[in-house]
Amino acid sequence: MACGGVLKLLRSSKRVYLASLCHFGDKCQRGPAAVQRYCTSTDNCERASRYPVPYRKDLPYDIVELMAEVETKGGFLPNVFKALSHRPVEFRAFFAYYNALMNKETGGLSKADRELVVVATSAHNNCLYCVVSHSALHRIYSKKPTQADQVAINYLTADLSARERVMLDFALAVCRSDTITEHHFQKLEEHGFDREDAWDIAAIAAFFAMSNRLAHLTGMRPNAEFYNMGRMPREKGGAPGDKGGSTSTLVLKTAFRRGNFENASKPQNVDPAEPALPPALPSGRGTIA
Repeated sequence: MACGGVLKLLRSSKRVYLASLCHFGDKCQRGPAAVQRYCTSTDNCERASRYPVPYRKDLPYDIVELMAEVETKGGFLPNVFKALSHRPVEFRAFFAYYNALMNKETGGLSKADRELVVVATSAHNNCLYCVVSHSALHRIYSKKPTQADQVAINYLTADLSARERVMLDFALAVCRSDTITEHHFQKLEEHGFDREDAWDIAAIAAFFAMSNRLAHLTGMRPNAEFYNMGRMPREKGGAPGDKGGSTSTLVLKTAFRRGNFENASKPQNVDPAEPALPPALPSGRGTIA
């Protein structure tokens, strides 16, 4: 999911062991549990997508590695991974562009700004999955537990700063396919956005217009875990899996910061009968940032 030098990419582990899988060629072949589909305790595959969710053994190794790491580290696998794995080539392209837009380290938009654009435009497009999942991310980034809820209902009456409001006005103009004029750019510039920021806002609105429609097509439903993420402060010293957003932070950041599918490392000398160890994240890269 690289875009020049803009993104921070998580390097794959030098040695990766995936539970129930062994690697052969470009596929993950049958291990003790390789015939299992990508499901979690709270969501079954039928609710993930109306299209078939592939078996692990039928997916390319790089995608299996990513999904296994996300589920192992975060405790659940967001349904977007299950649904889009139906088309692996498009899966890679989707998350590559997602990372280029949402995890870039330059420009005038914060991570919370980007997520707020997704919530507002996805609400306009009536996309349940994107509103719920990206509201969760916004709560984590912004530390504002109710703002995304307000924006999802009606951003015009939400508790927003003047800067946030003009940002969402522009995002919704793009979302509605309004004619963009110099007046739009002038309003943005009055609140500190430059033309590159305008491109970012527009690109996010455009990308998620596609994402919203794929969610409609597939009947994608939000994982139950999303609803409470970021609503309660995390207890000091809490471990991943505690209530309050630690699990959410890890699973979503792992999910969307992993980028180099093509060069994913492959396990060496794996005994198919040996229980596998989950891949480890490089030090300091396991949180949303």
